[in-house]
Amino acid sequence: MPDFKPRIVQLIPAWQWLKDYSSGKFKSDLLASLIVIAMLVPQGMAYAMLAGLPPIMGLYASMLPMIMYAILGGSTTLSIGPVAIISMMTFATLNPLFEAGSPVYIEAAMLLALMVGIISVLLGMLRFGFLIQLISHPVIKSFIIASALLIALGQLKFLVDVPLNGNSIPEFALSVWQYLSLTHAASLVFGIASILFLIYFPKLLNSQSVRSKIGSTNFIIKAVPLILVIISIALTVGLDLKEIGIKTVGEIPSGFPPVRIPHWNWDLVLKLMPGAAMIAMISFVESLSIAQATALQQRSNLNSNQELIALGIANISAGLTSAFPVTGSLSRTVVNADAGAKTPMAGVLSSILIVVVTLFFTGFFKDLPLVILAATIIVSIWKLVDFKPFIDTWRYSKADGIAMWVTFLGVLFIDISTGLIIGIISTFILMLWRISRPHMAVIGLVEGTQHFRNIQRHHVVTAPEILSIRIDENLTFLNANALKGFLINEISQHPQLQHVILNCSSVSSIDYSALEMLEDINNELSKLHIRLHFSEVKGPVMDKLQQSKLLKHLSGEIYLTHYKAIQSLSPKVFEYQI
Repeated sequence: MPDFKPRIVQLIPAWQWLKDYSSGKFKSDLLASLIVIAMLVPQGMAYAMLAGLPPIMGLYASMLPMIMYAILGGSTTLSIGPVAIISMMTFATLNPLFEAGSPVYIEAAMLLALMVGIISVLLGMLRFGFLIQLISHPVIKSFIIASALLIALGQLKFLVDVPLNGNSIPEFALSVWQYLSLTHAASLVFGIASILFLIYFPKLLNSQSVRSKIGSTNFIIKAVPLILVIISIALTVGLDLKEIGIKTVGEIPSGFPPVRIPHWNWDLVLKLMPGAAMIAMISFVESLSIAQATALQQRSNLNSNQELIALGIANISAGLTSAFPVTGSLSRTVVNADAGAKTPMAGVLSSILIVVVTLFFTGFFKDLPLVILAATIIVSIWKLVDFKPFIDTWRYSKADGIAMWVTFLGVLFIDISTGLIIGIISTFILMLWRISRPHMAVIGLVEGTQHFRNIQRHHVVTAPEILSIRIDENLTFLNANALKGFLINEISQHPQLQHVILNCSSVSSIDYSALEMLEDINNELSKLHIRLHFSEVKGPVMDKLQQSKLLKHLSGEIYLTHYKAIQSLSPKVFEYQI
C-alpha cells in the first residue's frame, strides 16, 4: 500500500510541526501572539481605513487568513494580514470605480481578495511561482518607497480633517491648494502629538536609565501603538473631544465576520482583473521575501509554489469573510520572530485573540479618533521612505538606477499600478538592451599560467596570426549582430590573421539566429583563408552545434580548453613566456 504521508506533509505543512508540538512551544507561541496582537489591532483597523474600508474589516482580515496560512504555509513566523502597501493598492484599484466605504465598494473589496487568491492558487498549482520573482529588486524597492510616500501623504487628510487626495502628487498638490485653508487645528495638534508620542516614547523606554529601573521594556515598546489607542480613547471620552470636532471611528459591529460569496458579475471581474493581478504579484513578492529572510535564520525550507498556494487560500478566505487582500507583514513577522514564536500556532493564537476582540471589545474602539489611526500608519510606513537605495543603485548600475527612477516617478505622478507596470516594462527593456550589447574581449595568455584574460586589463602574450575572443553572454538573435560587428572590426586590425578562436566558456545557450550568424562568419572567413575555431564549449551549446550545419562546414576545430587550442595552433606563443 502506498505511503501517502510524505504527500500529505507536502500539501499541508502543518502536519510537520504539529506532530512535534509541545507545551513549551505553546507557551512561546502564546507569548508571541500576545505581543503581535498589541500591534495587530491598531494596525489592522488603520490599514482597513487606508483601503477606504470600515475599520472592523481590518480585524476580519486578521482572522481566518492567518489560520489558513498556518496550515498551508511553510514559514514558522510569517504573520499574514492587512499591510499598508496592499491596502493602498486596494484603494487605488477600487476608488476610481466606487465611492470609498459604500456597500458596493465593500463588496468589490471582498471580490478583489477572492480574485487575488484564485490567481495566486492557479499560479502555484501550475508551478509558475518563478515568474513573479522575475521582477527586479530595484523596481520593487522603488515601488515600495514611492507607495510609502503616497500612503503617508494620503493620511494627512485625517491630520488636517480636509479631503486631500493622495493618489498621485499632482492630485495631492491640487487638493492642498483647494482645501488647506480649511485645516482643523485641533485634529492637527492631536495628530502631531500622536506622531511625536509614537516616535519618541519607544526611544524613552529603550533608554538606559528607564531599563535600569524597570528592566526589559521590549513588550511595552511593541505595545506603544495600543497604549496610544487606549490613551486617546480615554482623552476623547474624558475631555469630550468630539465636541471640538475630533472625528472618531464610531460604532463598530461585533461578532464573527459574515461568511459569504461577494456579489459579482463578469463586467466587474474584468474591471478588477488588472488590479487583482498586480496585488497578487506584489503580495507574493513581499510575502516570500519576508518568509525567506526568517527561513534563512531558522534553516527551514520554503517552496515558492506552495507559498503561492498558501497565500492564495489565505486571500480566498479573506474574500469569503468580509475582508480585503492580505499578505505577509514585515513588522509583525519580525516582532513575531523576536518574541520567540516557535511554530505557526502563534498566528492561530493571534487569530483567536482577534476573534475575542471582535466579539467583546469592539465597543471600546468607537471613540477612537481617526487621527490616531492615521498617525499609526504614517509612523509605521515612513520608515520605508529611504532614498539611499536610489543613490547606491545608480552608482552600481545606471540601467537599474533608471528603472528605479522610472518606477518611482510613475507611481508618484500617475498611479500605483501604472507606475509598477512602467517599472516592470523598463526593467525588461533595459535587460534586453544589456543582452544586445554583450561584453566581448580579445584575450591573451597570462605568462606562466594556462589562463587567458582581457588584453586591455592584463599583461598577456598573444600571437599575430591568432585572434582569441571571449563572449560573456548567451548568444541570441538580440546580440548576434553585435558579435558579428565586433569580429569584423577586430579582424580588420589583424592583417596577419590565420585563426579566429571563439572562447565559449561564458556561453550557456545559443539560438538559431546566432547559429546562422556563425555559419555566415565561417563562410566569410574561409574566403579570407582564415579558420574559425571554438574552445571550452559547454554541453548544451555543443548539442545545438551538432544539430546545425555549422560543424559539417567548420573550417577549424573545437578544443576542450583554450590553452589546448593555442598549444595546437601556435606553439611558439609559449616561447614568449618567462
